[in-house]
Amino acid sequence: MPTLTAADGTVLAYRVMGEGEPLLCLPGGPMRASGYLGDLGGLSRHRRLVMLDLRGTGGSGIPGDPATYRCDRQVEDVEALRDHLGWDRVDVLAHSASGDLAILYAARYPQRMRSLSLITARARALGVDFTGEHRREVVALRRSEPWFESARDAYEAIWSGSPTDADFDAAVPFFYGRWDATAQAHAAAEAGQTNEPAAGIYASAGAFDPAATRAAIARLDAPVLFLAGELDSGPRPHVAAAIVKLFPHAELTIQPGAGHYPWLDAPAAFTQTVAAFLSRGPDQGASPRTVMDQ
Repeated sequence: MPTLTAADGTVLAYRVMGEGEPLLCLPGGPMRASGYLGDLGGLSRHRRLVMLDLRGTGGSGIPGDPATYRCDRQVEDVEALRDHLGWDRVDVLAHSASGDLAILYAARYPQRMRSLSLITARARALGVDFTGEHRREVVALRRSEPWFESARDAYEAIWSGSPTDADFDAAVPFFYGRWDATAQAHAAAEAGQTNEPAAGIYASAGAFDPAATRAAIARLDAPVLFLAGELDSGPRPHVAAAIVKLFPHAELTIQPGAGHYPWLDAPAAFTQTVAAFLSRGPDQGASPRTVMDQ
């Protein structure tokens, strides 16, 4: 894997696949190595995917100071990669918890943003979070699933604050639109790809200043795509719609039948949506609209 050195001396690794214009991809988890993104359902056929392993994950080195795992302190790693690769402006795609990292990067370096694709992304950086009620909405949607009875109580335990490791294992199907062999293999890899101590620091006290970030994002010229999964609990589509309203040039697409990993649930639909958004270019912007893909 190619590498670069961050400002504090931490070695950062990144994967490259595909051809065409580059797309900088930030993995979520939080603090899960980028390997779980795969090729984003075939998006590598449309773009050259540059996937950063966040510090302490995958091929990247462990920093000397664990406090640098905090989300806002990793913004400079993203900028270091952009500079290392010699890009003037960059298209950024962020999944899940890295939505916060991408939003903070856009707020700090708006002149470097060409576009931003937020995929089932978090926005605690903007003061938006997910509630137990949001999780229960998903429970109601999945009652007909064959795994529902064995997963329901475990899922509730996670969001009530009293989970065991067995609860996390049992509740995993809720995070996928289709609990098939592909999803099961994807889920099984998570433990070996995630830096759990770093994940606990990622969104710790001081990471976010929502008022300041909202003010900065309100001036962002770059177009934004938010792709939400119809069956995802974090965020629910109506929460994603609230996030979109905080950007001046943003659009929301809801992928039917998708959970938290939409490129696994319907690769062709996912790729078509993101590739079409990226192909429009920054001058065409993003329209304030909501689309339910078919």
